[in-house]
Amino acid sequence: MADDIHNNSKFKRKALQVNVAQSMISQYISVGETEMVTLQESHGRTLAQEISAPHPYPHFRRSGMDGYAIRSADTEGCSNDQSIWLQVIDEIPCGTVSDKTIIPGTAARIMTGAQVPEGADAVVMFEMTEIREDEGGSVVGLKRYIEIGKNLTPIGLELQAGELILSPGITISAGEISVLATFGIHHVAVYRRPRVAIFSTGSELLSVDEPLQPGKIRNSNTYMLASQVIEAGGEPVILDAIMDDLSLAREKVEEALHAYDMVVTSGGVSVGDFDIMGDLVRGDSVEMLYNKIAMRPGSVTTAAVKDGKLLFALSGNPGACFVGCELFVRPSIRGMMGDQKPYLTEWSGILGADYSKVNNFTRYVRGKTEIREGVVYAMPSGIDESGVMITIKDSDCLIVVPPGQQGMKSGDKVQMLMLR
Repeated sequence: MADDIHNNSKFKRKALQVNVAQSMISQYISVGETEMVTLQESHGRTLAQEISAPHPYPHFRRSGMDGYAIRSADTEGCSNDQSIWLQVIDEIPCGTVSDKTIIPGTAARIMTGAQVPEGADAVVMFEMTEIREDEGGSVVGLKRYIEIGKNLTPIGLELQAGELILSPGITISAGEISVLATFGIHHVAVYRRPRVAIFSTGSELLSVDEPLQPGKIRNSNTYMLASQVIEAGGEPVILDAIMDDLSLAREKVEEALHAYDMVVTSGGVSVGDFDIMGDLVRGDSVEMLYNKIAMRPGSVTTAAVKDGKLLFALSGNPGACFVGCELFVRPSIRGMMGDQKPYLTEWSGILGADYSKVNNFTRYVRGKTEIREGVVYAMPSGIDESGVMITIKDSDCLIVVPPGQQGMKSGDKVQMLMLR
């Protein structure tokens, strides 16, 4: 454990590795309540039930072509020099069912997607036939053998009745909705969205609709965090920013922990005289889990718990706040909705440019992926300081740069945590 921990004298901080902190948090994550929603309301929600096929799919033998339903045996021996002619006894549009049975010497005109009539075991495409009229009606001519099952989709080709289709914990999107609609499942159980209270701390903050003032900045982190919470599947509740007042912060945090499923704050976690969240988590009102992570940016990322509910106190620097939310808040929300893989997906790739910074902690570098000749390259952001905001919008991954006494070179193999 000695390699996992570094000391900081101000708040007696011990820097945990990211995976250790994530594991610690996971002990306080429990799957939340469920609710029933309509199919139309289910997009973006997290499924909370197993879905099995109530019937095979397709549930009837289906034509894959516009053409003629035939008996394969009738085409044995036919060729360009020896056509066979079959009496057309029916025409079957899509959505109708023929009451005719295909017997030797007969065929039925059929459209794509229509149910293949009894007696037929193949469909020949229209372009491979010729039609003529005789006294008994239409006859269709073929000049080649058509094998059994040609252009015919059998019952249950895609799914058999009772087969598992969808599992709990997945996010419902267009593909899942298509499957649910196909099987007539018009209401589904989903996990209730965790309600996440969000507020920032700091007397320097302006609301987004206020004009700029000297020494002040607009409260952008709150809205960024709200967006990240939505992307994770939660329901953000934006609360008023808190000035640098410890007693007020304690009151507001306790109220939020009582009213909501999780609380996320931004700012006030460093080691300055006015870093109230750093002081708050060391008091008696909450149980501190950690207040330092061996990572850059966001080493001051902090977590606490009260009555089983998590409080995340993230850095006020936009880049560090963003990373802390992705690594800790997002998987907590996903875990509360039964996601079996709540953490960011990890890819391997090639570093596309030199990265010269020397790190004592693992660094999570904002980056952009590029695909070149089938190889994934990760391009570091031009400016990667924790206080830099603008490169967040241009990033689709976090490039994981391990601790070391030298930087990394273009062409080195790297791991990436995918953001989108």
